[in-house]
Amino acid sequence: MTLEVRGVEKEFPTRDGPLAALASTQLTVEDGEFICLVGPSGCGKTTLLYILAGLEPPTRGQVLVGGHPIAGPDPSRVLIFQEGALFPWLTAQGNVEFGLRMKGLPREERETRARGLLRTVHLESFERAWIHHLSGGMRQRVALARALAVDPAVLLLDEPFGALDALTRERLHQELQEVWLTTGKTMVFVTHNVREAVVLGDRVLVFSPRPGRIVAEHHIRLPRPRHAEDLATAEHAARIALSLRLGGEMAHGPTDRQP
Repeated sequence: MTLEVRGVEKEFPTRDGPLAALASTQLTVEDGEFICLVGPSGCGKTTLLYILAGLEPPTRGQVLVGGHPIAGPDPSRVLIFQEGALFPWLTAQGNVEFGLRMKGLPREERETRARGLLRTVHLESFERAWIHHLSGGMRQRVALARALAVDPAVLLLDEPFGALDALTRERLHQELQEVWLTTGKTMVFVTHNVREAVVLGDRVLVFSPRPGRIVAEHHIRLPRPRHAEDLATAEHAARIALSLRLGGEMAHGPTDRQP
């Protein structure tokens, strides 16, 4: 499902007047594309993600999904938070089944689909585990399976691996790439980790400091699956990190451009 961001701006009210979080932003995410957003803290990356999810209205501008304006949250667009936001009173399988129960699916169908999704994220032995018994990486896998259960067209991910150790993060990079290649879903992923963005994204968009705007666009044409330790990944990441430090004002290679 295609996302179109047309001149979106976002301001938040404060005692001292409006605080500009996002400057005028133009962006098109094609159906089935994997986009990563990087930039300094407070630059509006997560704000844009919340606007795409329908959880925040833009102050100005418009967002279209499949050609239709966003009117609010919708199960066709699912946001995965940094901490997973799982229900601690439910098991791993119960969390995955939750959205299916809300949709009114019969119990047997819910259970079958939930077990299949837990296998997809390599948690087939943990269906009955309570959330507090799972590691951070396992919880994020449950969150991913729960998001996939309602079969959204768009997955929005807000630094879901930021708090994980390097080994777990690398494993989840591989699993998320597998999910994306298998499902063909549109994904928008916010991260502070430039190498993570190169591993995952078709395009990496660099944001300026607040008020955020897209100042550089890097196309990543490396074959998949990608790994964080690969030399080509490191070379792309170094170029994007330099672009980030300079606010996008740099010479770009043949696969990169500035808007």
